[in-house]
Amino acid sequence: MAGHSHHEHSGAALVEEAAAVLKTAGEQWTTMRADVFDALASQDRPASAYDIAEEVGRRRGKRVAANSVYRILDLFVRTNLANRIESSNAYLANTHPGCRHDCIFLICDDCGIAKHLDDERVTGALRTAGRDAGFADVRPVVELRGLCNACAG
Repeated sequence: MAGHSHHEHSGAALVEEAAAVLKTAGEQWTTMRADVFDALASQDRPASAYDIAEEVGRRRGKRVAANSVYRILDLFVRTNLANRIESSNAYLANTHPGCRHDCIFLICDDCGIAKHLDDERVTGALRTAGRDAGFADVRPVVELRGLCNACAG
């Protein structure tokens, strides 16, 4: 698969990188944003804003409004700290937040796990097709659904 290499972050290193990227974008790394990112990064599957709000509320010991979480997730997507899974309106923490590129996601219809792939041949061809059809600022959103190896048995 043609792609590019990038450094995957996890744990405290991922949180530190996310905070640095947000600050570089001119945004503040607030306690609420840190809590939302931490809750998102702790998920092993794409999570909805409601899932994240529930997790942050559980950790804080008080209810957190989903609309506040949506605003933060939108900021995270704009600054490349999170990816949005369009087909399920769910989010994944971006484990390489300093890297900007088009992503391909493989999503299991059974367990919901999502795997991220890079293939610039595929996304480049989609960008070219969009431009050739008269579209500007083409942003490929590629999601493939099926069964992961574990669920396919």
